[in-house]
Amino acid sequence: MPVVVVESPAKAKTINGYLGSDYTVLASYGHVRDLPSKDGSVDPDHGFAMEWEIGADSKKHVKAIADALKTDPVLILATDPDREGEAISWHLQEALTGRKAIKAGTNVSRVVFNAITKSAVTEAMKNPRQVDMELVEAYLARRALDYLVGFNLSPVLWRKLPGAKSAGRVQSVALRIITDREMEIEAFRAREYWSVRAVLDTPRGQAIELRLTHLRGKKLDRYDLATAAEAGLAVQAVASRALAVTDVEAKPAGRNPAPPFMTSTLQQEASRKFGMGARQTMSAAQRLYEAGHITYMRTDGIDMAPEAVHAARDAIKARYGAEYVPASPRMYKNKAKNAQEAHECIRPTDMGKSPDDIRLSEEDQRKLYDLIWKRTIASQMEAARMERTTVTVASVDAQVELRATGQVVLFDGFLKVYEEGRDDEADEDSRRLPQVARGDRLAPSKEALSGDWAKLAGQGDDVIEPASSGDLQHAQAALLSADGAVLGQQHFTQPPPRYTEATLVKRMEELGIGRPSTYASILDTVQARGYVRKDKNRLIPEDKGRLVTAFLGNYFGKYVEYDFTADLENQLDEVSAGERAYKDVLDAFWRDFSAALSETSELRITDVLEKINEVLAPHLFPPKLDGSDPRGCSVCGAGRLSMRTARSGGAFIGCSNYPECRYTRPFGPPNPDGDDSTAISADGKMLGVDPDTSEPVTLRDGRFGPYVQLGEATAEVPKPKRASLPKGWAVDEVDLEKALQLLNLPRLVGTHPEDGQPVEAGIGRYGSFVLYEAKDTGKKIYANLPEVDEVWTIGMNRAVELLAAKAAGRAGRGAAAAPLKDLGEHPEHGGQIAVMAGRYGPYVKWDKVNATLPKDVEPEALTLDQAVALITEKAAKGGKAKGKAAPKAKAKAPAKAKAAAKPKAPAKPKAAAKPKAAAKKA
Repeated sequence: MPVVVVESPAKAKTINGYLGSDYTVLASYGHVRDLPSKDGSVDPDHGFAMEWEIGADSKKHVKAIADALKTDPVLILATDPDREGEAISWHLQEALTGRKAIKAGTNVSRVVFNAITKSAVTEAMKNPRQVDMELVEAYLARRALDYLVGFNLSPVLWRKLPGAKSAGRVQSVALRIITDREMEIEAFRAREYWSVRAVLDTPRGQAIELRLTHLRGKKLDRYDLATAAEAGLAVQAVASRALAVTDVEAKPAGRNPAPPFMTSTLQQEASRKFGMGARQTMSAAQRLYEAGHITYMRTDGIDMAPEAVHAARDAIKARYGAEYVPASPRMYKNKAKNAQEAHECIRPTDMGKSPDDIRLSEEDQRKLYDLIWKRTIASQMEAARMERTTVTVASVDAQVELRATGQVVLFDGFLKVYEEGRDDEADEDSRRLPQVARGDRLAPSKEALSGDWAKLAGQGDDVIEPASSGDLQHAQAALLSADGAVLGQQHFTQPPPRYTEATLVKRMEELGIGRPSTYASILDTVQARGYVRKDKNRLIPEDKGRLVTAFLGNYFGKYVEYDFTADLENQLDEVSAGERAYKDVLDAFWRDFSAALSETSELRITDVLEKINEVLAPHLFPPKLDGSDPRGCSVCGAGRLSMRTARSGGAFIGCSNYPECRYTRPFGPPNPDGDDSTAISADGKMLGVDPDTSEPVTLRDGRFGPYVQLGEATAEVPKPKRASLPKGWAVDEVDLEKALQLLNLPRLVGTHPEDGQPVEAGIGRYGSFVLYEAKDTGKKIYANLPEVDEVWTIGMNRAVELLAAKAAGRAGRGAAAAPLKDLGEHPEHGGQIAVMAGRYGPYVKWDKVNATLPKDVEPEALTLDQAVALITEKAAKGGKAKGKAAPKAKAKAPAKAKAAAKPKAPAKPKAAAKPKAAAKKA
């Protein structure tokens, strides 16, 4: 039987069902070979020769394929239809040839299909071809570039920048995008402006809300009303005049549907609508593709096969009626420059199957299929038809003019099925306006349009705080006319928003950085390295990420430039199109990059930090209004401020007069108000006096962080009472009350009901706790508290419960912990898979393999397929897998031989080192 090889067992199972018993379908389990993480895997001195190594976990899969070829020398490589899929097929062919499983008479062919359906697979089998070496060479170029950058640049970071972990050809550019946005936000200075709105009643008694657009006969720009005084005059001008409708304009408008999904837009929409990360989205899409529900999910294309277009139109007519089907099919043109990435759009393989028609047990797959189906169907539906109305109201003397805009949907069209999400806030044009006619006189509204205005009524012309509502959420203060019908609102310009994963992918796509197959891994890498954290779905650069960006921007600036990275991507696309030789690309890159590496070899850490200080000076130390030295220390007056790095890789601003002056502030620009209240001098910051002892209470900064102290050190009391600030407490928020709370710990909660022993609550090295020492055993039992504040609020009932649970846990130590979720047996090797609670977060446990759950995956939502993928990945990195014996320890060498052995010299980080003679070359 011919041997068909695909990447995954799920895909193999689906295809095997289509091909039947005449074929043997096996899985390679992804890439079977990779470059070893050692010096010389890519050798620029020998034509960029590449040394490949079969992964430990891949050897058994390659052997299974080789064994199958012994009975039938026909090999059909059916991996994914993109560059990575082509590379896997090439690697398999090379590895099997190396094992002599492929002989002179072996028939090797390559087939591709964009969807795993019976018709697509059968058709592909009729049209075999050979491995496309142009695509393979594009892969080789990318892999070599990534190795040359990562393997040579990362050691430079380790040596020159404490706390840095790695750099990458594309990940460093993505990090720069995030960091640049953060710099924009920090440099942003809000600008005040005011708006004026009025609520007026029509002759029919309906209220209409309008905004002031013209004052004193002149059109208002955004910042024309810059102060409360100017806004007050505008409010008075509107409130004191009779107003009438001068124009009503209604215009027809249409709205066309968005095109079908490609990889980037699918990731963006899944993030907007479901909060799904790029990796989570692609994982769910992969499983839908392998099950035959959707077409291939890594694509830059938005065109749709003609038969799919007709199927979509038929489904629309059957479900929604002929009026929702446009006269001619909608055609979408690909924008991708690289044809090999521009497969068909991401769409359902069967347009007739709605989300309700296919049973999907996993929530992620169910939500994603629903999104893909609706977007695809909507893309072939009739446009929505609207009527946009603009009402203009003015005074008789033309001194004030107000305007209201609204929109009415006349025919919903594609909106019946789907509406694309937005990254910014919706405008006010979607509201429906009351019926008015030219000449209608409008009067101040007798009843407020919203509850917010009702709360403001009767306040006169005072500047007041706004109500907390969506309508006034961006206003800081408000002015209300005496009749309550005209409102002036204070606003401040907002800084640019931080990137989400969706908006970052969109920005990378705009810049031409990265490709569909790389977006998810780039986002994963910058977060896994600790360079970026995700908070409320927004990407925030950590200190070490900002330092890495500053370092690379100064010493390797060319390689984190957007245009350079995009141009290199274009060159790689030209390689895949056969328009450029891949070794020419590598040679041109390495020539300049190796020179840049050489220039940093003699750099000292102090030189690097001072250079970063210099580069970031406008950001870290902006000019002061009084003209004084922006780097002068405001506490001691003698030292100069500079950036310092911590062992953890973080950064802060400190005084050069340390340890005499212990002034520090967070990394970043100073408080724009010039408030140094967070600074702690060498003598501490005075918080007040303890009323019980009359001793001063100070806030100080020590070797292990900030702490509070009662009194001063004297000969009689060399070590006054101290208490460290708990994790999460901001220095600038600590006052006398909080300091005394800390200094009065531990707190007596009460006496234990069983033996009358005291139960105390306190804060220790590992967090907050309750403590009890049993009278009969003398053993101390500590039970952790989930929140620090509970130290001061916990009562005896809860304390006893926690202590009893801890004591029971001690008694049962050694017994298996209860899983958070049982997932069932491992589908290939057997053995129970479960989600467990761990000290550092939930993890998947199977046999001896423990795999940590990604931060964006909830334990309750984890599926068996996801768990198996995590286990496989963990096992590949060194975790033991069931059925695979651990390697036996080698017998100890005789003492004489051991003594004679020379220690192995550490490898130098030079890519130019020659690989071993026995190494295989690509």
